[in-house]
Amino acid sequence: MLIGREQEQAKLKAAYESEYSEFVAMYGRRRVGKTFLVREYFNYKFTFSHTGVSNKNTRGQLQEFYLSLKRQGAKHIVLPTNWSKAFDQLISFLESSSDKRKVVFIDEMPWMDAPRSGFVSALEHFWNGWAAARRDILLVVCGSASSWIINKVLKNHGGLHNRVSTRIHLKPFTLHECESYAKYKKLGYSRMQIAEGYMVMGGVPFYWSKIDKSKSLAQNIDALFFSQDGEFRYEFDELYASLFSAPDKYLKIVEALGTKRAGMTRGEIVKHSGLEENGQLGKMLENLVYCGFVRKYCSIGKKVKDALFQLVDNYTLFYFQFIKGMPSADECYWSKMVGRPKYNTWCGLAFERLCLLHVRQIKAALGISGILADVYSWYSPDAQIDLLISRADNVIDVCEIKYSRLPYSITSSYREALLHKMQRFSESLAANKALQLVMITSNGLKTNQYSDIVNAQLTIDDLFHR
Repeated sequence: MLIGREQEQAKLKAAYESEYSEFVAMYGRRRVGKTFLVREYFNYKFTFSHTGVSNKNTRGQLQEFYLSLKRQGAKHIVLPTNWSKAFDQLISFLESSSDKRKVVFIDEMPWMDAPRSGFVSALEHFWNGWAAARRDILLVVCGSASSWIINKVLKNHGGLHNRVSTRIHLKPFTLHECESYAKYKKLGYSRMQIAEGYMVMGGVPFYWSKIDKSKSLAQNIDALFFSQDGEFRYEFDELYASLFSAPDKYLKIVEALGTKRAGMTRGEIVKHSGLEENGQLGKMLENLVYCGFVRKYCSIGKKVKDALFQLVDNYTLFYFQFIKGMPSADECYWSKMVGRPKYNTWCGLAFERLCLLHVRQIKAALGISGILADVYSWYSPDAQIDLLISRADNVIDVCEIKYSRLPYSITSSYREALLHKMQRFSESLAANKALQLVMITSNGLKTNQYSDIVNAQLTIDDLFHR
């Protein structure tokens, strides 16, 4: 059953109902549900479908493609010796089909492009020389190696330049979608528990599919991440290897970013990772941003060249914090950790990331969805603001984010710290804009003599909006 994905389904619907041939390219991180979405949407009915196979050379890939054609009804074909002949056989097969709309689904396409295979040029010829000249072809391609999809298809400067008519970046679930999935699985979790699960796993559907409803959230995290044979204990290396052809360099960037909560400039990344400052570094950072692992943002008032790169992938950060370097498996580690200082500190930081990943919902809750607004952060030697929403109506929402099990209480000293922070930030502004303090808390704000400085307050419920 498909949960959420309304916008992505609408794009597939529009491509299917188009009066012209359409080229759809879908990308996204491992386990995010690309294959599931396409198969479910088209009810597993394709004129032709094929999945590339990992770790096979060109000859092996061609043999698998040939077998897919035979299994799906192609007749009088021989094993092709190159990709041009393979796509020519596909053309003959599609021309013989009586399907009014011929849907071709090629999954894990990056694996098909072995070194010096000529795959991309053959794909270009298939699309430009045949499919694009017709009105009845819908080609859907996807793969976990997002950097390949991005660089070889979406940013192709050759024959595929601007040929993709629909691009779908399949992102992890939002909290709303996770809640819908939790209800579908009858997990019985509260919103606080769903949020904590999100802070550990992000919104990756496959991770959520492994939750056992007979266990508590803490027990599930123990079983999946901390038991000796836990399914996600060894996920980290596989995750980055599946996404990028040269994962070692990407891992150096990610590990460097994992050491600094607020993010790093390119210069700082070079210093901490040992990589060279060149075009390749820029491309790798761009790919990490495309895949949703890294957030690129500017501090307000700073130039684009001073942009910061911040690691925001929940699973990766959880791995660095609690799994990497553990000498042995304690199968009840997480259950024992809950409520301890290290756990409480992690909750505070992870909740901040949760909010950064749900800015659209925050804007909706503030009633400013229709107002043009830019999102920033701001740092000074003695103060920092993780989320600023600078609005076109000359207002800046200064968002203060706090996680607590009970309604959050502003103390006298914290009120003074907030006022100091607002004053320092106001002094740094070149433009004269009104500042509004927004408190985003997990369980609401306790009203007392110090809470009058807050202009608006949001709770975890607001993050669950569609």
